[in-house]
Amino acid sequence: MKTISKSNKLSHVLYDIRGPITERAKQMEDEGQKLIKLNIGNLAVFGFDAPEEVQRDMIRNLPNSAGYSDSKGIFAARKAVMHYTQTQGVQGVTLDDIYLGNGASDLIAMAVNALLDDGDELLLPTPDYPLWTAVTSLSGGKPVHYLCDEANDWIPDLDDLRSKITPRTKGIVVINPNNPTGVVYSDAVLREIVAIARAHGLVLLADEVYDKVLYDEVKHTALASLSTDVLTLTFNSLSKSYRACGYRAGWLVVTGDKSRARDYIEGLDMLANMRLCANVPGQWAIQTALGGYQSIVDLVQEGGRLRRQRDLAYELITAIPGVSCVKPQAALYMFPRLDPKVYPIKDDRHFFMQMLEETRVMLVQGTGFNWPHPDHFRIVFLPHETDLREAIGRIAKFLEDYRKKLGTA
Repeated sequence: MKTISKSNKLSHVLYDIRGPITERAKQMEDEGQKLIKLNIGNLAVFGFDAPEEVQRDMIRNLPNSAGYSDSKGIFAARKAVMHYTQTQGVQGVTLDDIYLGNGASDLIAMAVNALLDDGDELLLPTPDYPLWTAVTSLSGGKPVHYLCDEANDWIPDLDDLRSKITPRTKGIVVINPNNPTGVVYSDAVLREIVAIARAHGLVLLADEVYDKVLYDEVKHTALASLSTDVLTLTFNSLSKSYRACGYRAGWLVVTGDKSRARDYIEGLDMLANMRLCANVPGQWAIQTALGGYQSIVDLVQEGGRLRRQRDLAYELITAIPGVSCVKPQAALYMFPRLDPKVYPIKDDRHFFMQMLEETRVMLVQGTGFNWPHPDHFRIVFLPHETDLREAIGRIAKFLEDYRKKLGTA
């Protein structure tokens, strides 16, 4: 019989956050092995529950959730997003500029699909959140990665970004706060990116999902607040700041000069209509989440659980010989470097598969975030402190044995 193959569109798609290492981990769990998973920012499994008032309001509104909503989302939730966006200093936002979706990932795919023709290019950071690269490829576009410079605390190399703009470039993706590095960009850097987009007529796509998960009194500036003329698409969700990953509730806000983007916005409307609507119960959680007490502040301030765990993970990871890391200012992750002289790794996916099998600790290799060298990995610092100590202790022992085996101790 004829073999049924996957689409060629998937040939260049990578999502190793849930890739081969995850598949091997599932096999190990099926065999009865207990793993410590530091691969994904799934907060609920580590005891970070959504605020009770958000849960209650969603439950109360379940009887109103059986039918389809407006394709852009329910009025109350969009109104709350509009007010939230205005408090960030963004001008000219109306209800018509807001789309609700099944998490930010749903809306990222929709926005990129509406933007790119076959062969068009989208500028993406490296390292990146790999969904961006994947949806660019699936949309027929070409992902082009601009360098974020570890030697400069993972700030984008703007000269590198400029050098990669071509006549086929359609937009620039800015992930701020950044996943996987945890860096927060300064206003000066953001203004330069806006100026580059303005000079070349590019769309800005701002992934700001971690805008409230900030440490050490760091401030985040919404990219859309820095211009009224450059078309900017801002993506956010309840998943991280409100610990509601499974609610699948996110939003997209279109700002800037919309007069020159009427055809593109028509495309967004068309795609929103085609999927009928986003998950309605999740939409009911948005108004309460944005308008209520912001409990994330308790978690990220000094003494808060996330802050303590970030500090502990950083201390333990950087104590391992040959491992360095830029301390994250935001988000739930850090992106340590393995010194190639100490750890001469050729295939980092194989290396971290071996680590999983020997330590039962699950990580994602740096190339899974489209980093070009096999010398980094992302670690999630969500587990309780006891589990973090145990996991990083196992990692340290594995790396010690590796150094001894290669004579690089």
